[in-house]
Amino acid sequence: MFKKILIANRGEIAVRILRTCRELGIQTVTVHSEADADAAHVRLADESHLLGPAPVAQSYLRADRILEIARETGADAIHPGYGLLSENPGFAGACHEAGIVFIGPSPDAIARMGLKVQARAELESIGVPVVPGHGQALSGVDEAREVAARIGYPVMLKASAGGGGIGMERIEGPESLEKAFKLCQGRAKAYFGNGDLYLEKYLDRPRHIEIQVLADAHGSAWQLGERECSIQRRHQKVLEEAPSVALTPELRTRMGEIALRIVRHLGYVNAGTLEFLLDASGEFYFLEMNTRLQVEHPVTELVTGLDLVELQLRVAAGEKLALPDAAGEPRGHAIEVRLTAEDPITFMPAPGTLGEVRWPEGVRVDTWVESGTTLSPHYDPLVAKIIAHGATRQDAVSTLRSALEKVVVTGTKTNLLALMGILDDPDFLQGDYSTQFLATRRV
Repeated sequence: MFKKILIANRGEIAVRILRTCRELGIQTVTVHSEADADAAHVRLADESHLLGPAPVAQSYLRADRILEIARETGADAIHPGYGLLSENPGFAGACHEAGIVFIGPSPDAIARMGLKVQARAELESIGVPVVPGHGQALSGVDEAREVAARIGYPVMLKASAGGGGIGMERIEGPESLEKAFKLCQGRAKAYFGNGDLYLEKYLDRPRHIEIQVLADAHGSAWQLGERECSIQRRHQKVLEEAPSVALTPELRTRMGEIALRIVRHLGYVNAGTLEFLLDASGEFYFLEMNTRLQVEHPVTELVTGLDLVELQLRVAAGEKLALPDAAGEPRGHAIEVRLTAEDPITFMPAPGTLGEVRWPEGVRVDTWVESGTTLSPHYDPLVAKIIAHGATRQDAVSTLRSALEKVVVTGTKTNLLALMGILDDPDFLQGDYSTQFLATRRV
């Protein structure tokens, strides 16, 4: 096992990784921007080093400086967390060249799954179902019009290099296509440095289902069950649960088999997530692969009893895992909500300095904030993930709903009341919802 790990991230996920490292007796190095000088991940680490000013391009995206710190501190490995450099094949490759272990898949696997057009075409060739659409990057608006007319409106315009819902637009008809194309292309270039776009048929009221996978370097692979991530706002996940009430045993088996087929085809090693859209008829389609740890990984941990970060470290250290084939069979039910600092009317980020902060007992709270923490406008507004586990879905919902009533976060606006509204909604309580849930109601 590693002696010292550098965590190339911030906020909640950096604190989460620190917790497992501490339990395993691994020394930790963190990095921080000027804005995060007093952040929890700085204070909890064995040592922390400054990257630069607050903007991520001048701090957390400085791969050269991060590698320099890793070498100076004698770190054996780098854990990228999620977001930032976690799915950057160039950074993963640079770690390998520097003789530092990248805790994640190979640069090749990251690159192959990073561009959605390429990933879609490759996986379709091995029999993975994909959403009907155009399997190549569009040359421009004219080709987009031709493709949209062929597959039929409504359509989804997507950034090939995108993620996190950025660079996606639903288009109802030809009159709005040109404006949407320019908007998506501009965002894709700004966020990902790649303006390639592609089109898919819009699926009406689909459910967003993802399969957690894990593979070691000795030829063993597991699918660790599904998570339902259909409660979304602007393609950003708000609530996740495991298992999904939409899956029959037969459908769960089929999706798990497809997920493992992809893992074996790629020669994938470490943790990853296969995301699918499930339509009302029970047909499912590959959406994308996230070659990293997911924000919502705690729900899988609670229903499997596994520590996914620990397993990532063990795989990266070359260990042969000894998980049972049934490791992904859920025990009970888990639900996670993302508490964010945002205006409840506009849903725009609400940075500021927190006053009183109080968390409930009896549930898992993954957070990085405390009284006096300053939320910078330069970063994601996530404040905490609150996760409940119960013997049944009803138990988990009830436990989580009661816990949210005890949450206290002052000094900024949050989406707390909206989260309570979701848990009170009759359709949600019955498990009858889709990715359009929040778009069709006010909670």
